[in-house]
Amino acid sequence: MSEFEDLLSKLLENAPELSRSVIEERISEKKDKIGSGYLTDQGALFLVASDLGISLQESQKTEIELKDLFVGAKEVTLQSRVLNLSPAKQFTKKDGTPFFLRTMTVYDSNSRVSVKLWDEKATLPEIENLKPGDLIKIIKAYVKSDLTGSPTLNIGSGATIESTKSTSNIPLIDSITIDVSEVKENQKDLVVVGNIAGMVNLLEFTNSKGQPSTALKFRLKGKTNNLINVVLWGKDESILPKIISPDAEIKLYGVRTKTGNQGLEIHGNDATVIEIEGKQEIEPITVRLLSVIKSDSGQTTALGIDKSKKMIQITDVSGVIETFDSNSILECMPSKVFGDVIRIDQDSFVRKIDDESLPNISDLRTKISDVKEGNNLCIESIILKAPERREIQTKKGETISLSEMFVEDDSAQIWIKAWRKQADLLSNFTLGDIITVLGVNAKPGLEGQIELVLTPYSKIIKKN
Repeated sequence: MSEFEDLLSKLLENAPELSRSVIEERISEKKDKIGSGYLTDQGALFLVASDLGISLQESQKTEIELKDLFVGAKEVTLQSRVLNLSPAKQFTKKDGTPFFLRTMTVYDSNSRVSVKLWDEKATLPEIENLKPGDLIKIIKAYVKSDLTGSPTLNIGSGATIESTKSTSNIPLIDSITIDVSEVKENQKDLVVVGNIAGMVNLLEFTNSKGQPSTALKFRLKGKTNNLINVVLWGKDESILPKIISPDAEIKLYGVRTKTGNQGLEIHGNDATVIEIEGKQEIEPITVRLLSVIKSDSGQTTALGIDKSKKMIQITDVSGVIETFDSNSILECMPSKVFGDVIRIDQDSFVRKIDDESLPNISDLRTKISDVKEGNNLCIESIILKAPERREIQTKKGETISLSEMFVEDDSAQIWIKAWRKQADLLSNFTLGDIITVLGVNAKPGLEGQIELVLTPYSKIIKKN
């Protein structure tokens, strides 16, 4: 017999004047009045019993599982593991009184549920020390509904959370971690692992409330070498180590999937926990300088190639790189290393050295027929269709530039596209030009066909 049937039987025993059909009708009325999305049948049964002055609390399990939670439950005690944890945030009530709120996600063998910690419970020192996978006991929580109608555990003044070292059948965090290549559409509360592909970008914008906000955007590569975009809203570079090695393994705790303009994406928020493997000490990097680009804003970017034939993107806020010629061999001690991107600033040193063992541009070239989704490619081709530029309006009403041209080598043909400011890079080229394109990314375009997209680090060299 289910717990609901047990509770219903107890209510009928205490109210013999009522039939089962009458109680079921009252349950339906409660759900209609409050909203069916906010009450289960079991939760409505407790409210009906309360109206009759009958307590069913003693029938509840002293400890329950997450799958058994229902809206309206009180003094809930259960064991679970931490999946992720947000920072504590301060808000203001309508009367001007400040309060704190922290959210986290917990899981057990069957379910994953959101938890809200209120006021002083949000700022407890022991909460700050919790990590993904930690086994905890939630004591005397109450259950309310979130905006979707799902039950949410609430930790108020009468409740508490304790770390526990007891044995548990709840899976360890590693056992619920999946490779980024395995994610599917419309999943949530995921733990995913993958390898970083390319650079980590900081996005700065104004949110819907008119407040300045940030996000981190990058791509992860899975075991099948597929690439997927990741956006972590509310995060900035302060959570990242100074060094993220190329191809570093990254674990994300508490993310969801959605379909964006470029296909399936992974999104996180301020509660998402990031673990990044890699070296913690910066080592000198030797590169052959391929190009130096100075933007309209005065920022210097450059492309280089290291001993492993990997193309390195250089962001230079000190201006030292522009004093060197292309093809110079440089030894750099960067301030930050994010994948294939290094940052040079006033705390870095750069010097020119002699080391002719480093590869040249010719060692980088990829045949068009061999181009696969990825970053920092180099191709040599002839232009078959001169660049055409047009203005495109985005869904947000923004007008942006797009320039595209069609090229080939002796193996295949492909489109090269340049958006926004990069569209200007194609303006000096025409039909029949033989070009080398450095630092270009390959992405799926229309109908899944791979196309090349210029980046702020890209450079095009005319050969004829």
